Amino acid sequence: MHPAFSVLLFTTLSGAGYGLLAWTMLLLAFERPGALMGSTPLMFLGLIGAATFLFTAGLLSSLGHLGKPQRAWRAFSQWRTSWLSREGVLAVAVYVPVLLLCWWLSAPLRGEATGAGLPDEARWAIRAAALLALATVFSTAMIYASLRPVPAWRHVLVPPVYLGFALMCGLLLMLLGQRLAGGVAVSQLLAVAAVLAAGLALLKLAYWWSIDRRRAPVTRASALGLPAGREASVFERPHTEANYLTTEMGFVLARKHARKLRAIAVLLFGVLPAACCWLAWVFPDAATPVLALAVLASLLGALVERWLFFAEAKHLVMTYY
Repeated sequence: MHPAFSVLLFTTLSGAGYGLLAWTMLLLAFERPGALMGSTPLMFLGLIGAATFLFTAGLLSSLGHLGKPQRAWRAFSQWRTSWLSREGVLAVAVYVPVLLLCWWLSAPLRGEATGAGLPDEARWAIRAAALLALATVFSTAMIYASLRPVPAWRHVLVPPVYLGFALMCGLLLMLLGQRLAGGVAVSQLLAVAAVLAAGLALLKLAYWWSIDRRRAPVTRASALGLPAGREASVFERPHTEANYLTTEMGFVLARKHARKLRAIAVLLFGVLPAACCWLAWVFPDAATPVLALAVLASLLGALVERWLFFAEAKHLVMTYY
């Protein structure tokens, strides 16, 4: 499939934003009642604001590959049967708990009393924001995993990989945000981030190993209804020059280039973030630049992985061509 840059940007930025929101909600859920005073609300507001900026920028960039962006609202009506529609509904719904939490956390800035900490209703908003964020990422993955005509996408590892990228990038962003806010990088969270990076690399390697050995579910002979063992050859090509289908559905990537890009992707989103987390734990004074490098590497690695995700997938219509 032809990799559209708007889709690559959308899945990378929105995934990181939703992952950052989910981890921030987990951190906020463990705050003690009455502890949200001083600069702590500002830190959480900053993390939530960064997450909202990332997934909003991703959602807006997704409109770039639509032929009629003004008709995008129609996608919301098919949530019963379409993962694309469910993704849109969930992506909009997540703004509700986020705005409520921003209102409660900004109470000190408005001069209101904060001795009681967050209200009881905030706990429901925290859970809702985290669940909606992860559900949106899962719905994005299922848009591709539910497509039968693209065998490389209809794979059991596609949703876990999407969720893994969101959680890893989000956790690294949260750790960097905490550090910039004057906090100390928690060693347990650094270990979790390193494990996520290593586990994600293994999942992606397993996915590539699987699609490289998977046979196409249909052939020219089976499409024509010929008996098993029979073959059908092409007498004459169905076109004289490139068309929309051959450009969009049959994007060709040389195997030697794919191997290089896979190695670069694993190095960026797997090896470097794990190594940076270890360095941040061993040398806490240098944690800020090290975590910044980890964030940059993970986002670039996710972008390369997304490009490969599209470039290596072929639509079954190319069997005809």
